Amino acid sequence: MRNEIVSFKSCKSIAIMGGTFDPIHHGHLVTAEAVRHRFQVDKVLFIPTGQPAHKQKNEVTHPEHRYLMTVLATMRNENFDVSRIEIDRFGATYTIDTIRALLKVCRADVRLYFITGADAIEQIMSWKEPEQLLSLCDFVAVTRPGYQKSKLVGRIEEIEGKFATKIHFMEVPALAISSSDIRERARLGAPIKYLVPQEVEDYVTKFHLYGEEKGTERHLC
Repeated sequence: MRNEIVSFKSCKSIAIMGGTFDPIHHGHLVTAEAVRHRFQVDKVLFIPTGQPAHKQKNEVTHPEHRYLMTVLATMRNENFDVSRIEIDRFGATYTIDTIRALLKVCRADVRLYFITGADAIEQIMSWKEPEQLLSLCDFVAVTRPGYQKSKLVGRIEEIEGKFATKIHFMEVPALAISSSDIRERARLGAPIKYLVPQEVEDYVTKFHLYGEEKGTERHLC
């Protein structure tokens, strides 16, 4: 966390982009930039998950691969940073723990925005310590075009009526890209060019990620 202390002490607002990033793709990057612009945040912090609480360990690529792909994908944008806070944490990953850890290294009046998919907002009360989480940061619910948002709007109004929180809604066209589709395309030998940054495509190829057999990827030395 030492570098994060230096980077974020002066930030008045930070948007947090969490996810497995398996792999990170242009939809993630377009979403992050759209949120940065709309809310005028000082930084967007990408946080690859360590061991997601809702997934088995063998369902996700090794965290070091996912972290390095995220670094490569974001390195050209001075407003983007990447944190190891979750992949270095032992055990299952929970959002509330991450938010608390970040608040310890940020200025006291920092405003945090947590970017998540619209579907996750509908399930947020099943997360760990949801009431505390909702009190610590704003949420940005992002969807792809055509999403039936009437149910979501009702859920947002219900949550905002019960808790001291703010949930913002954003529609992002690039969310039509999905990591699961990219993994399947790579498994079948189909091109993933223009779905991911060139650096990420090169990384996937170099380390043979997403081969036909699980576990065929090359290990980092």
